[in-house]
Amino acid sequence: MEIQWRKSSKSSNAEGSDCLELAEHDGEILLRESDHPDVVVRTTRAKLRAFLGGAKEGEFDDLA
Repeated sequence: MEIQWRKSSKSSNAEGSDCLELAEHDGEILLRESDHPDVVVRTTRAKLRAFLGGAKEGEFDDLA
């Protein structure tokens, strides 16, 4: 089964190579950078949910 990567519509350049991509595979959430697709971080839905919650609350705004 081929992994179906998804990226945000807010990706920052016209080529779409300046973005993070997410996918679900075998019960895990996968994360990669579009310009380094061979490096994949694996996590769980719960951990991703906690991270996204913090991001929505501005916890990482100083890094952007």
